[in-house]
Amino acid sequence: MPKQPLALALALMAAAAGGACAQTWPAKPIRLIVPFPPGGGNDILARTVGRKLTEAVAQQVVIDNRGGAGGNIGAETAAHAVADGYTLFLGGIGSHGTNPGLQAKLPYDPVRDFAPITLIASAPLIVVVHPSLPVKSIAELVQYAKARPGQLNFASSGGGSIAHLAPEMLNAMAHVKLTHVPYKGTAPALVDLLSGQVQLMMNSAVSMLSQLRGGKLRAIAATGARRLAALPELPTVAESGVPGYEVASWYGLLAPAQTPRAIVDRLNREVVAILRQPEVRDRLAADGAEAVGNSPEEFAAHIRRELARWAAVIKAAGIRPE
Repeated sequence: MPKQPLALALALMAAAAGGACAQTWPAKPIRLIVPFPPGGGNDILARTVGRKLTEAVAQQVVIDNRGGAGGNIGAETAAHAVADGYTLFLGGIGSHGTNPGLQAKLPYDPVRDFAPITLIASAPLIVVVHPSLPVKSIAELVQYAKARPGQLNFASSGGGSIAHLAPEMLNAMAHVKLTHVPYKGTAPALVDLLSGQVQLMMNSAVSMLSQLRGGKLRAIAATGARRLAALPELPTVAESGVPGYEVASWYGLLAPAQTPRAIVDRLNREVVAILRQPEVRDRLAADGAEAVGNSPEEFAAHIRRELARWAAVIKAAGIRPE
């Protein structure tokens, strides 16, 4: 058989097989890979959505925690899984935003190896300062920092984390020099912030609320595009003197590339419907996140923007890929 007709025949056979798979899907449990250990924010979100998806498709959604390497182990496992709709991946700002700019060689391609399904949730950070720092707004922080270049220290949960890169973006956009002090996790960073060893930090609202309510820390801004529902009195960084500044952790559902489009579309419909349920939205809001739910194309565009944006921040901060 000539090469061209053979190739056409193989393509038709593959399409037919994909169509048949989509028609019978799901016929067995679905694995949702979470690239972090149990108990964290990613895991809680996956289990919240997974329980609802189990009800919607009448098949068990099994959470498979594959922690390690900043999310890369889980992402690699998902990228190389069979594209039959029975393996899904909870991607996020690390696996599909910052990691490609931080590491010279990844074991997966964040665009080529995945089929985006929907952006699940966005979780802005809040900017908190030690009460001894005489600033009550981003404008005052910028003014104070410009008068003392390099003298203000910000804590992070580790080099390359969003808690590191969000202040670096502020450095670039506000033309200031805040000095990074990395820690091995949020807890030790918070200890030194509370003691005044470092002056400020950007982190999730949930991890900071008890300290804010007790007056041990002062919140001066939220990093998202809109004010947080949990802290509506807190202005955004953008409305406080740094126009265009917007940072949020985010979580999205993806499948291995070449997963049949009919399955991707079914998953999109089911998960978007789940995210519209008041109890799910309230559960996410309690954790400082906002339910999203968009189309595969919109999610794909979001990933491309995040990859480009964080690559530029990483380059401006002089962080070299490992």
